[in-house]
Amino acid sequence: MFIQTESTPNPATLKFLPGQTVLDAGTADFTTEEAASASPLASRIFKVGHVAGVFFGSDFVTVTKEDDTDWDHVKPAILGAIMEHFQSGEPVMAGQGPDTSGGHADHDGPDSEIVTQIKELLDTRVRPAVAQDGGDITFHGFDRGIVYLHMQGACAGCPSSTLTLKMGIENLLRHYIPEVLEVRPVAA
Repeated sequence: MFIQTESTPNPATLKFLPGQTVLDAGTADFTTEEAASASPLASRIFKVGHVAGVFFGSDFVTVTKEDDTDWDHVKPAILGAIMEHFQSGEPVMAGQGPDTSGGHADHDGPDSEIVTQIKELLDTRVRPAVAQDGGDITFHGFDRGIVYLHMQGACAGCPSSTLTLKMGIENLLRHYIPEVLEVRPVAA
C-alpha cells in the first residue's frame, strides 16, 4: 500500500491519500481523542501522539498536528497508523457512521429559500475546491443577512481561512444571493 501526502494551505495540517475510499458518504471530523473513539482509524492516528485533529473525506485523511511538533517527527508514525489500519480490515467508523446529511445544519422559517440557495452554492462551488485542500466548509446558520459557516479539517485554524471566507466565499454568495451581506466562521 502506498499512501501519498499533500501539503495544505494550513501548515499544521497534512493531507494523506491512501489510494482507496475512506468514507463512502459524508465527512467526519475529530477534534479530540475522546471524539475519535467513534472511529478505529481516528483513534489509531491520535495514539501516535502530538495530533490535534483528524478529518475524513471520501478519499483522504487530513491530520492536524500540535503547534510545537515538527512534521518530520510525526509523519512517519501517522503513515504507519493509516497503513496498519487499512491492512487490518477494520471499518473506518465503528457503529455510528459519518455525517451523511451533507454536513449542513437544518434551517426552516422565512429564509428557507435563501438557505437552500446558500447550501447549493456551497455544495457545487465551494466544498469541492476546499476538499482539494483537505477540508470542508458547512452551513451553520443564516440570520439577518449574515451566513455562519463551520470550517473543518485543514480549513480549521488555517492562516488563509479568513481570506478564503471574506474574499472568496462571501463574494461568491453575495454575487448570487443579494440577501447575503456577510460571512462569518463559527466554532465547533
